[in-house]
Amino acid sequence: MIRVYFQTALILSLFIAGNLANIAAAQGSHYPNKSIRFVVPFAPGGSTDVTARIIGQKVSEILKQPIFVENRAGAGASIGIQNIASSSPDGYSILVVSPSIIVNSISMGATAGYKPQDFEVVSFASNLPMGIFVNEKVAANNLEELRTIALKEHLSFATAGNGTPPSITCENLFRIIWKADVTHIPYKGSSPALLATLGGETPITCGAMTGVTPFAKQGKVKVLAVSSEKRLASLPNVPTVIEAGYPQLRDDLWTGIFVPKNTPMEIKKILNQAINLALQNPEVIEKLDANDLVPMGGSLSQNTEYFNSEITRWLKTITALKSQ
Repeated sequence: MIRVYFQTALILSLFIAGNLANIAAAQGSHYPNKSIRFVVPFAPGGSTDVTARIIGQKVSEILKQPIFVENRAGAGASIGIQNIASSSPDGYSILVVSPSIIVNSISMGATAGYKPQDFEVVSFASNLPMGIFVNEKVAANNLEELRTIALKEHLSFATAGNGTPPSITCENLFRIIWKADVTHIPYKGSSPALLATLGGETPITCGAMTGVTPFAKQGKVKVLAVSSEKRLASLPNVPTVIEAGYPQLRDDLWTGIFVPKNTPMEIKKILNQAINLALQNPEVIEKLDANDLVPMGGSLSQNTEYFNSEITRWLKTITALKSQ
């Protein structure tokens, strides 16, 4: 549903975009006239970082200015998010982030150091499912077998950090649904979390599927379920959480591109149109697909509407979890 919605929106937005250079000239814009900073609040190698680098390279070509990706990991993404929240709203400091921008703020409250309302969305660039996967030595080939082990043994699970969507989703699965004592081990990104499970440091990871498929095909990890509506083409034998009997775990991990509140509309339009053009580029589509990432896109108003709906959805989910 998300893919259809945003692909339709993307087609419509491209009619508006036209020639980006002509639009900027018609508006009398001097933006951009220097390099742009993409801040990713996670370690390199995860889905957010991969999306930032793929999109950033093409948007740099379109806008004819360098785009540098800066990884500011830590505190469940709060360090990098706070950095952009305090940046000038001039279009040169841009946040590339997962739903953590919402989840952290709701789950951590004032200690997160920011609110989603401190930002304005420019685009939702990509989307991909979360996966629940285990080290090759774990004697579980599906979620029910993992549940049996978790109720008997003390296990741990890795995520990209406290307050990230996978941490909330799997806390819900392990603690609320299964009533199991499974300890959460936060890392500074989905890539370090994956490496921890590959090395046997933590038997389970809940996280983005970017980079997981090659190891799954080698038998180094076993993917027990994915949170997408349909099975991944790259792993057709892995069931969805719906098929596994857990429709409440149906969560996708989008990558959104945000600017600080009060960024001029003219700048937001230029960025939005550049990203939409990049998402139509065959090379970009191919690179995203290779990482199980689905391009999104859409107009500013459509992205804002979706962002607000995600805030409402996560507020409901986290409130229910805290009430248990």
